[in-house]
Amino acid sequence: MIYRYFPGLTDKQRKQFRLLGDLYPYWNHQINVVSRKDISRLYLHHVLHALGIAKFTGFVPGTRILDVGTGGGFPGIPLAILFPEVQFHLVDSIRKKIKVVREVAAAADLDNVIADHIRAEELDDKYDFVVSRAVTRLAEFYPWVRNKFLKKDCNALPNGTLYLKGGDLREEIAEARLQAEIHPLSAYFTEDFFTTKHIVYIQA
Repeated sequence: MIYRYFPGLTDKQRKQFRLLGDLYPYWNHQINVVSRKDISRLYLHHVLHALGIAKFTGFVPGTRILDVGTGGGFPGIPLAILFPEVQFHLVDSIRKKIKVVREVAAAADLDNVIADHIRAEELDDKYDFVVSRAVTRLAEFYPWVRNKFLKKDCNALPNGTLYLKGGDLREEIAEARLQAEIHPLSAYFTEDFFTTKHIVYIQA
């Protein structure tokens, strides 16, 4: 499934993506980071969903990306495999989830991933992009990250937030009073799962 949408993967990347199919069921059995009923659809519902960001935009080497509320490592881990020369900082307020992220990143030989048990609003660092997956409503989420962006753009897409979320988002965006673009993932993936899934892009 991943190879169909990303045919240019290296042998190392293919091996890393294959490893996720063993690592997540193993760790999920000990620390629940993915819904138990969902783990059999790991690649469709989690890995490919995360990679929707890569269909929308690429990242140049050296780009700094913050993944807020990463949970078990989504969207950060799949993106880190796809962009080995991009630096990813994965954070979550739940310590045991960060343990899983660290173990998966180490087993998959991802030296471009740092994972920390910390809230986004406590971070002092700056990034090119913030990514996240349906952590909360945008009106609550965006104040956590609004001051986390580097001023200089180094990618074709200006620095900002890339937020994965499903459903009708117009009311939520209006509530947050944000200038946001909604990009349907169905433009990139044919599976029914993506019919109601979107990327929300908010320029910094």
